Amino acid sequence: MHLIDSKAALLTTSYMLLLQASRRAIAPAAFSTCAPPLHNYLSRSTSSSSPVAAAVAAPTASIKNSKKTSSLFVSTQPTATSSTNQTSSSTSSTSSFSTMATTSDDASSANEQQQQQQYPIAMSEAERYLFDLNGYIIIRDVLTPDQIAAAHAAIDAHLTDAIPRSDPTLRNAVEGSPMYGSGPPRLDLGGIFEWGSAESEVFKSILAHPRLVPLFHGLLGKGYRLDHIPFVLMNNKGGEGFQLHGGTVDCVSGDYNHNLAYTCHNGSIRSSLLGCNVMLVDHNPGDGGFCVVPGSHKSNFKMPEGMVDGIDHSEYIQQPATKAGDVVLFSEGTVHGAMGWQSDIQRRCALYRFAPATCGYGRSYFSPDGVGGATTTTPSSSCTWPLKFYNDLNDAQLAVLEPPYANRLDRPNIREDGSVVITQRSDRKRQHDKEVFKTKYF
Repeated sequence: MHLIDSKAALLTTSYMLLLQASRRAIAPAAFSTCAPPLHNYLSRSTSSSSPVAAAVAAPTASIKNSKKTSSLFVSTQPTATSSTNQTSSSTSSTSSFSTMATTSDDASSANEQQQQQQYPIAMSEAERYLFDLNGYIIIRDVLTPDQIAAAHAAIDAHLTDAIPRSDPTLRNAVEGSPMYGSGPPRLDLGGIFEWGSAESEVFKSILAHPRLVPLFHGLLGKGYRLDHIPFVLMNNKGGEGFQLHGGTVDCVSGDYNHNLAYTCHNGSIRSSLLGCNVMLVDHNPGDGGFCVVPGSHKSNFKMPEGMVDGIDHSEYIQQPATKAGDVVLFSEGTVHGAMGWQSDIQRRCALYRFAPATCGYGRSYFSPDGVGGATTTTPSSSCTWPLKFYNDLNDAQLAVLEPPYANRLDRPNIREDGSVVITQRSDRKRQHDKEVFKTKYF
């Protein structure tokens, strides 16, 4: 018995050391939409190298996310890190969600050892170059293995709520094309912000994740906001993809699409609508899923006939290889879509869209409910998202749920250290507007 216990302990310790060393995201090996799935948390070894994987060459910050506070506890430390997040061990108390990955093999220990992430506090020159060149960028290892497992557990608990796109009018690809797939329809699962503290926390963390905030600021500007209700996409083997769409010049009609505009002026990038694809399983080469036409955010012409369906000129359509826990940020002005899913593992990813402070594409934030002030646990006006969205958010996450309006009009902005500041005009100007317009804002 003692020999068996010793072997078990040795295996557990070896596994934790391997997990700590690799820090690669894990993917469940098999899923079912009919019953809670069994998971095999062993990531496949296929290489996921990509020319658009971000190189980090900026000052870094050591950040722990703590709810009910306007600070993310940042300690700035210059580092020589180039392409991966470096870690250092520290002892810290835990919160219900933390950006630290547990390394202790004794879950009951009061002094649990944790790996603390080192995050950039600004978008690097390499990241700016790669995004401007390609119209998208891959940020590796944003979610830890524990967070990925938590996301899958939450999805498993709500599988019966997934809606299949079984109606032929919902199929977003031409039958027989590489985008169409050969098997069951895609499954869409909403409500991921409304499942309660334990299940929604990992999904809400993306709103102001310390690894992503510098990129959101670099691509959208301060005061960026959530624009669409996020949801989870799922595909079983053979499941449908999505024909190519988008483009600052629409890839089908050739019309200018100002709603998806992309600009870069004097080194400042702005995207009117930014996609954020959080990968929850590995997308290896040839698996299918998210695909993109690199550089198409700068195209001035519509696509040649047959290209939107992946039939012609397919050599210019790229399916980036990603691992579970990676995040793909892409301008909606970059032509993108999805290939039919070929892997035996069920495809799972969470899709978000963000916009600059003054831009609005979606309108889900309109609601007659909710009153309160900014940076509180209630929304700032009658323009609100579904009220459960606001549960258990820290001030930085709450700021991202503001409706579109200019920064100078008392908008909460996330600072480099993760704290929140209200940007506003002088008291005298605000008083004058109130006297003229008889209301707080013009």
